[in-house]
Amino acid sequence: MKTIRNIIITCCVFMGLTACDKGFEELNINPYAINDLDASIIFARTQIDLNFGSWEGEATIVQYFQNGYDEGATAGFQFNRNNNNFNGIRWNNYSGAIKNLVQALHNTEGDASKTNLRSMMRIWKALIFMNMVDTHGDVPYSEAGRGYLDGNFTPKYDDDTAIYDDLYNEIKEASAALNPSGDIVTADLIYDGNITKWKRMANSLLLRLGMRYSKLNPTKAASIALEAYNAGVMQTNADDCVLFYNALYTNGMNGISNNNPRFYYLEKPLIDQFKLTNDPRSRFIAGKYPNPNNVLNTPPDVTLANQQGFPVGYSNLTVATSPGAPVPVIKGTGMDFSQPNYFALFSQTSPRFFITNSQTKLLLAEAAFRNWIPGNAQALYEEGIRASMAQFTLYPGGYGPITTAEQDAYIADADVAYNATDALRLINTEYWVSNVNNPLEGWANFRRSGFPGLTPNPLTGDHPVGGFIRRVPYPTQESGSNPDNYQAARAAMGIAADNSNDMGVRVFWDNP
Repeated sequence: MKTIRNIIITCCVFMGLTACDKGFEELNINPYAINDLDASIIFARTQIDLNFGSWEGEATIVQYFQNGYDEGATAGFQFNRNNNNFNGIRWNNYSGAIKNLVQALHNTEGDASKTNLRSMMRIWKALIFMNMVDTHGDVPYSEAGRGYLDGNFTPKYDDDTAIYDDLYNEIKEASAALNPSGDIVTADLIYDGNITKWKRMANSLLLRLGMRYSKLNPTKAASIALEAYNAGVMQTNADDCVLFYNALYTNGMNGISNNNPRFYYLEKPLIDQFKLTNDPRSRFIAGKYPNPNNVLNTPPDVTLANQQGFPVGYSNLTVATSPGAPVPVIKGTGMDFSQPNYFALFSQTSPRFFITNSQTKLLLAEAAFRNWIPGNAQALYEEGIRASMAQFTLYPGGYGPITTAEQDAYIADADVAYNATDALRLINTEYWVSNVNNPLEGWANFRRSGFPGLTPNPLTGDHPVGGFIRRVPYPTQESGSNPDNYQAARAAMGIAADNSNDMGVRVFWDNP
């Protein structure tokens, strides 16, 4: 199986290298250039292309991580700046992974021998579009990725509410069509074609979608949550939707481990939370290095007491004036704050988690607390914590496992122990911590739940409306390549002509 998997990955990497959008004349002559490529290989490539957000995007907004240097090209969400360097990363999905999924679904339309493959691709496409809506609001959906099928390279933007309605139907229909006796999908890098796990993943995604409505429409949220629960969600970490990497195919972390790592630090709210609860996960996530710009030769000091997070709203020019700043702040060519642990969670071979048993248990805990589903909210909360800690056995670096004794002590801590009076804060703060490895989801759930109680970044930048950044602006290249639909989408989202509220506009489910 491992050999087959490596062959598939090699094919996917080659596909990525040859899929650059250059030579439009040739592409227009041969718009169906990938018709002869096995649809399952195309699908595998889209699994590789899925991301969990940007470290300098969502992870910075929700106060996990930041680039502390305000130097033009590095000035982004830490300084409340609309920097297109960090806006366009996810947007390529509708011209990359989405384009490939739309093509593969078109190629297999009406083929009863590929029902399972088509169902998996529909679920995966729904996950990608859910991420896109959660990031931007209105996005191209019904016409996205169809440029080489019908010549439409300027897709309209669909209403985010309508997209979510359609994603609900897509997830349900595709999950129902999965058949254990049907076609075997070998080029599946997540579950190796396991139908039971795909169904559980789809239902867990449906639960996530349903819980997004908790502020906007609690009745609808309760209905969808119960529907997902009854259909059968993830049971154990063996059901996690996780993509693994190795030395031959890495996860792209070299962008922060090899490119001036002295720029990158963990945020103070995250480190403070770790210290408040004596969280054993911290050793996989944060550390201090002898030289902040040389982080790959010497493993970091991961002693929790020695960690210090970079304060929100400061830069390398001002951080010395922040309360509790180390003296001196400068350390080598960087600063004396906690950096990512590049030997564990931030390793180039660390896995990427997209939908997990931990997320699912914590969402179920909230749903049970709200009496939307049957179950014991405290038990589900504690199972979600243990499931999150168990994920770390999959990370390199030799820092684990997190023992049962460590888990027990954490769950018994006064700032973690469940109590019904404070249940929503506890559950969703834990969800925030457990999604450090998936910042897009951490940011989405923070907007939905309002927890943890983070303090907004005080810097004005390009966000004069104040408060938290509620959406990532559209990438500016759309203003030139798809101007009419871009402007129509901005108007529909209520974005001011001067961009003054661009980052403060809310996606539809983010009800004030």
